[in-house]
Amino acid sequence: MTSEQVAEQVSARRAFGETVCQRIIENIVKLGFPLQTELSLPKFDSAEFSLVTDPFTQTQDLVGYWYNAGKQRIGQIKFHGDGSFYAEYDVVQPHPTKKQWFVEAINAWGQQDNIKTEAKLLDIPQ
Repeated sequence: MTSEQVAEQVSARRAFGETVCQRIIENIVKLGFPLQTELSLPKFDSAEFSLVTDPFTQTQDLVGYWYNAGKQRIGQIKFHGDGSFYAEYDVVQPHPTKKQWFVEAINAWGQQDNIKTEAKLLDIPQ
């Protein structure tokens, strides 16, 4: 895939992707994390994008990965050829109000007109 094709796909999905990022941020805030937190928050344009062929459908999927300063992957967003998407963004912090939970990540999925998000929680053994 050429970088022009990737850039066209990123541009075509920017508004959708920014909405997904906003919904992930809203979920993080809803959990009780302050916005002025040490957490990095997902920004659509800070992801590194590429096009990959889905082995099942043979469609071109646009995949973006977020990395931290140490170049460790901290999230991904994938736009499927059928218009659906899946995203996951690492939080990796103790829950701010429920001490028995650890927030691993925020998952998001669905379609442009039906975005769902959910925190991926782990039980902290007592």
